[in-house]
Amino acid sequence: MDYDIADIALAEKGHLRIEWAARRMPVLEAIRERFVAEQPLAGYRIAACMHVTTETANLMLTLVAGGAEVVLCASNPLSTQDDVAAALVDTGIPTFAVRGESAETFYEHINAILDTNPHIVFDDGADTTTVLHKERKDQPIIGGMEETTTGVIRLKAMADEGVLRYPIVAVNDSATKHLFDNRHGTGQSSLDGILRASNILFAGRRVVVAGFGDCGWGIATRAKGLGADVIVVESNPVRAVAAAMEGHRVLTADDAAEAGDVFITATGNIHVFRGEHFAKMPDGSIVANAGHFDVELDLVALDEMAVSRRVIRDNLEEYELPDGRRIYVVAEGRLVNLGAAEGHPADVMDMSFSDQALAAEWIIKNAETLEAKVYTLPDYLDEEVARLKLEALGGGLEILSDEQVEYLASWQHGT
Repeated sequence: MDYDIADIALAEKGHLRIEWAARRMPVLEAIRERFVAEQPLAGYRIAACMHVTTETANLMLTLVAGGAEVVLCASNPLSTQDDVAAALVDTGIPTFAVRGESAETFYEHINAILDTNPHIVFDDGADTTTVLHKERKDQPIIGGMEETTTGVIRLKAMADEGVLRYPIVAVNDSATKHLFDNRHGTGQSSLDGILRASNILFAGRRVVVAGFGDCGWGIATRAKGLGADVIVVESNPVRAVAAAMEGHRVLTADDAAEAGDVFITATGNIHVFRGEHFAKMPDGSIVANAGHFDVELDLVALDEMAVSRRVIRDNLEEYELPDGRRIYVVAEGRLVNLGAAEGHPADVMDMSFSDQALAAEWIIKNAETLEAKVYTLPDYLDEEVARLKLEALGGGLEILSDEQVEYLASWQHGT
């Protein structure tokens, strides 16, 4: 492919940013070094539909280092970093992604990566998996990976209905993914996106977090740390009690709509905040979505309610209502940490993408015995990623003595 000067400059910028991220991904680097020596992915084609970020770029380079033929497309219209896409193309990895692409282009790109007849599919949100099950039912796949909570929910529903065609590893369910990526990554990067779009002060603000799973937990914790008064909306009673014991008020969406200043969804569900909630929100309310799909906010209802709309800042749109109240939507209601910021820091994606790389190797090794269901990465691989990360952080792992191991294995001891 021929580049003009602008393309070359864009790719050079991407290369530098990918290099910067790599310096903070030591676990993935250790896996890459082993992959170079062992070539566990040689002869396999991998199609990935993921957020096109510097961290994803390092995962793609690791897969290539392991011998795989890799092709990539974007898993969200606003999550692509164009300089990273240009850099990946420059390295020889076909990348179908451009920030702001239309829904039509989004699916064209998914079909483009599937046209390479991949053996393995990496997915963020299960859109590629859905296309394979609805439109390309006869295309052979030996296995897949899913990175997101939203995607895992969809895949487990498919498995329950008996329609899943091939084994998929729910990487999101690995402890070294959801306990760190979801909590610390989403927590920090979601607020980062809101801050970049609005430049508000969180201290003293009433922040409503809808959903108190790992992502919501992280957002609420970080908002509280910045001095916000956090309110949680939750439908699960156990998670609701957990939020209350973290010191957050727990209200219904109706009550929270009147009490909040900033509203952030992280549920994986549809229409968490709807017309009746927008009707109650105070003037100047900011709404954002940290879930994978933009359906968590009913923006169709908000648009129908509004008498005018205008972009007030980059990634911040103002909706004026008939009574003069204004509601501000961040990043078109799409994934706020990638739509208005750069996504999770590389330090935490190091573990998530190490899980992804190891999952690909595990599927290849076990392809003949795996069934068409949703798997979790084996604990020994999860723990290996954690051990390597701890070493990189300068920590040391306590080794139990033979006496301690024997004690824990026995039931014949007492006071």
